[in-house]
Amino acid sequence: MNALETEHTCASCGHRFRGLYCNHCGEKVLVPSDRSFKAFLSNILIAITFADSKFVKTLWLVISKPGFVSWEFANGRRVKYLKPISLFFVLNLIYFLFPVIQLFNATFDTQLASVYGRLIQEMIAGKAVALGYELDAFKVIYNTKTVGLAKLLVMVFVVISSLPLNLLYDKRNRYFTDHVGYMVEAACFNLFINTLALTLVVRLFGLGGYLDETVLTLFFIATNLYFFWRSGRQFYQERGWKLFVKAMVMIVFLKISLEVYRLILFFVTMWAL
Repeated sequence: MNALETEHTCASCGHRFRGLYCNHCGEKVLVPSDRSFKAFLSNILIAITFADSKFVKTLWLVISKPGFVSWEFANGRRVKYLKPISLFFVLNLIYFLFPVIQLFNATFDTQLASVYGRLIQEMIAGKAVALGYELDAFKVIYNTKTVGLAKLLVMVFVVISSLPLNLLYDKRNRYFTDHVGYMVEAACFNLFINTLALTLVVRLFGLGGYLDETVLTLFFIATNLYFFWRSGRQFYQERGWKLFVKAMVMIVFLKISLEVYRLILFFVTMWAL
């Protein structure tokens, strides 16, 4: 008698059934062919191609149709896409391996060059003296520590940047988690376009000499205006001049949120040293 005709006891729930799948919990009966090398390779291939197709599809939609993935998830259509939070952490991992453009990873020099740079100089000097390091040595230790902490704290930026959306679109029947999910998509867009893709283009074409703070700021404004304009039409169903004003407000608040996040990261890093 073959496996399809034999009565089985489910290894997971103990239910008695016939066939290869438990009709109570869905557990599959393991047969010899499931343990073969061929089955092993087949499972790896399925896992890789399935994950890759979702990753590429979701990332392409974030770039080409901003707001669409957030719209789909908010309306319960999720199985066809990689979760935005998963996409975010994958891109975040790649970014922190090659953090050329400082966005979520704020090094010692980036912190000193920030709008609050002068205010933290005395604290830095005091900490370096307390630890018994020269400033150059302290900088190395700080940069090593802050990279790991930035990976953990980056979601703080997402939550902070989502707060004004609760006021800007309070009549659009969106919940707090919808706004956060939308800003996760915005963070994915920024990670890919304003860090990874921009770094690749700069290195391929040798444009590093042109990439100063002014150019980066203008590029940041242009790309995020595109994102908030397109995504606002899709996710919030906003139109006209109101959408443009809200998009500009979000760009301003995005910059403020980034500075607040970096300041939080600075204090946490100093505390952890």
